[in-house]
Amino acid sequence: YNSYLVLDEKISVFDTVDGRFNHQWLDNIESVLGGRKPDYLIIQHMEPDHSGSIRAVLEKYPEMKVVATAKAIAMLDNFFDGMGFSERSISVKDGDTLSLGHTTLRFITAPMVHWPEVMMTLDETDGVLFSADAFGTFATSNATEGWDNEARRYYCNIVGKYGSCVQAVMNKLTGLPFCIIAPLHGPILKENLAHYWNLYDKWSRYEPEIEGVFLAYASIHGNTAQAARFMAGELER
Repeated sequence: YNSYLVLDEKISVFDTVDGRFNHQWLDNIESVLGGRKPDYLIIQHMEPDHSGSIRAVLEKYPEMKVVATAKAIAMLDNFFDGMGFSERSISVKDGDTLSLGHTTLRFITAPMVHWPEVMMTLDETDGVLFSADAFGTFATSNATEGWDNEARRYYCNIVGKYGSCVQAVMNKLTGLPFCIIAPLHGPILKENLAHYWNLYDKWSRYEPEIEGVFLAYASIHGNTAQAARFMAGELER
């Protein structure tokens, strides 16, 4: 999974990591900041693989403000006792913006893609869409295999049954200018965004990529396989 940092007059960190890796992650942040302190923690998704180090980073940087949806802020109080989130949180709604100086961030709520508190963030200045779990894959960020198969597997397992919610947020994003998609899982997408967008559109509409019939079978002794091949042959005629 990925975590991002935007350096400007104000510094924003986008999501954290699993708590088991918070020391490595905090060291990475410190090395990039060069003595500066982050101003905002943008929380796009509260699933533990992305929220597990929230306590650690806020304890390390006590002046850091949390920016999240109202639902996410309510979940924070349940996830982390005694942190006093009401005093250090900025609740944002769909379309709200935040200036970091040169950079303007616009927040786009994305409920049920795939948790109810999820939001995406558009860096309007540089055209980067921080897309939370959407457009993610199970592959690593430096993966060499093709995006489609791992993204399809990820979508079916993580987001699949929320197609109408994916369509709703895609409608919000239509017409907004971005040239990079930065998901919380897998590679950052910088080229041919229409390809990824069109696949997400098909998947979330439950439309087939290829017209045809899929025959699934298991065959211990070969007889079911023989029947399946016969059926395939009949369908091809």
